[in-house]
Amino acid sequence: MRAATHNGSFHADDVFALAVLTLLHGDELEIVRTRDPELMAASDLRVDVGQRNDPATGDFDHHQRGGAGERPNGIRYASFGLVWRAFGERVCASAEIATRIDEVLVQGIDANDTGQTLTQSLIGQVSPFTVSHAVAALNPQWDDDDSPDAQREAFDAALAFAGGIVSREIHAAAAQLRAAELVRAAIGRAEDPRLVELDRGMPWHRELVPTAPEALFVVYPRDGGDWGLQAVPRVLGEFSNRKDLPERWAGRSDGELAEVTGVPDARFCHIGRFIAVAESRDGILALARQALADG
Repeated sequence: MRAATHNGSFHADDVFALAVLTLLHGDELEIVRTRDPELMAASDLRVDVGQRNDPATGDFDHHQRGGAGERPNGIRYASFGLVWRAFGERVCASAEIATRIDEVLVQGIDANDTGQTLTQSLIGQVSPFTVSHAVAALNPQWDDDDSPDAQREAFDAALAFAGGIVSREIHAAAAQLRAAELVRAAIGRAEDPRLVELDRGMPWHRELVPTAPEALFVVYPRDGGDWGLQAVPRVLGEFSNRKDLPERWAGRSDGELAEVTGVPDARFCHIGRFIAVAESRDGILALARQALADG
């Protein structure tokens, strides 16, 4: 199978689209970077070229007049989104995981390529360094070797980079779905709805924040054998908490924190007052009770 895309500078949307096709077809897929109409016409798939969007004919472009449509939330489709819409479920073997990947990865790349602003700098010209920036940075610079071999080497490096990200995000999304079931069970068995205890560390924010409005703190065993107490954020993706840990704990550790709290094995409280650590379950539950009673 042959997929054609444009030569010259590559971008996140075409690189990620082709990474998805590579994950799907493996070594059977040959990628041709060209603007030659005959080579494009002879290919099985055309990505980010051809000014046509029709999965039935193997065309996945969004540069045609009127674009290639948009999602219900208004984010327009670029080539990555078009390929993902057609093949994402097959790559993930799960419609639910494919939808989640579209939300956490695909839409941001599509928006960047179609000129839709998702973030606004609050501090001068400082802005997040996104995956789209990372892919762009892999292009040869203006005064680098720009021979066809050098360009192809850079493109292949970007393709491997993107494929690794897609694979890891699929793996992470599957893990999050497995965790969601355990988080729901923990919410259900909580004696005090303000405090949810997990039996191991796992991603809990996405499930707990929208479904447990009374929850203020989560406790869980950490990989190192100690225990964590973490504040529940008000909104997913934001830093403000429904209830901060006590101000007198902030930035204290070991003996100093133990003295302030009266918990002998208290070990650490972040200056941001969103996480504290104790050596034992009894210790972390003692800290949690104090945090709930504070203020």
